Amino acid sequence: MFSSSNLGIILAGGTGSRLYPLSNYINKHLLPIYDKPMLDYSISTMILIGIRNILILSDSKTIISLKKRYGNGSSFGIKINYTVQKKPNGIPEIFKIESKQISKYNKICLILGDNFFYGSNMSKYFEDKFNSYEGAHIFTYNVENTWDYGIIETKSNRKPFKLIEKPKKTKSKKAITGIYFFDNSAIKKIKDIKFSKRGELEIIDLLNLYLKENKLMYSELPRGFVWYDAGSPIRLLDVSEYVRMIEKRQGLKIMCLEEICYRKNLINKNKFLQLIHEIPNSEYKNYLQNLINENI
Repeated sequence: MFSSSNLGIILAGGTGSRLYPLSNYINKHLLPIYDKPMLDYSISTMILIGIRNILILSDSKTIISLKKRYGNGSSFGIKINYTVQKKPNGIPEIFKIESKQISKYNKICLILGDNFFYGSNMSKYFEDKFNSYEGAHIFTYNVENTWDYGIIETKSNRKPFKLIEKPKKTKSKKAITGIYFFDNSAIKKIKDIKFSKRGELEIIDLLNLYLKENKLMYSELPRGFVWYDAGSPIRLLDVSEYVRMIEKRQGLKIMCLEEICYRKNLINKNKFLQLIHEIPNSEYKNYLQNLINENI
């Protein structure tokens, strides 16, 4: 359900060091996941959740490129604003940089731009959670390489009691994925967080403040859901191959931004045709034209 009191934040900054040398000349969020820019998937996820106001955080050079693809969002029937992060000071810094703007919204969905989510009924699953949470809500996914992620440890009653950043040892396999729901009390909480030894404000520290107040909820992503952190070469290749296989098998595109906006009635047929007209001759354009022919 759409509400003007909801805000989506996509973090598209950082150094992308794990993707060097690719990230030496281009922001990783402009790299392709198979046939679409990486950031298309995050924006599409936001729209499917029911969010229409989106704030993208990145460096000033990348924002120029992002505007060429997304503009102010009006072509897609949404609203997109941009904000500059001068240095990669950590995920929660957005609550400092844009505290005034964020304070206007009751519910905030924050997505790391290099995260990929896909699954049956995914939009309804996330939308239901987003409409019902209080405080903060995170989502976990079982992994073997727990040392690469923030991990949540739970009690026997499944209640969370400890969050650990990239633990060397843990009995839990519950990795914290890159989608977070916050209320706007995060703006006040961020003032109590200090920079870590890595020189960053850590998302784990913010989540721990919610945990101390007993206001942190978590859900395990259902079986059949797919989550990738596409921030390394092998994972970028894996998720690209996954998208390629599904699209080839079904003949349908995954997270096609133009298609989603048209199906969600964010843009009318004339607007959709205009978008198609502006796309150069390509397989992508042919796909969108076929949707018109199918009278979706």
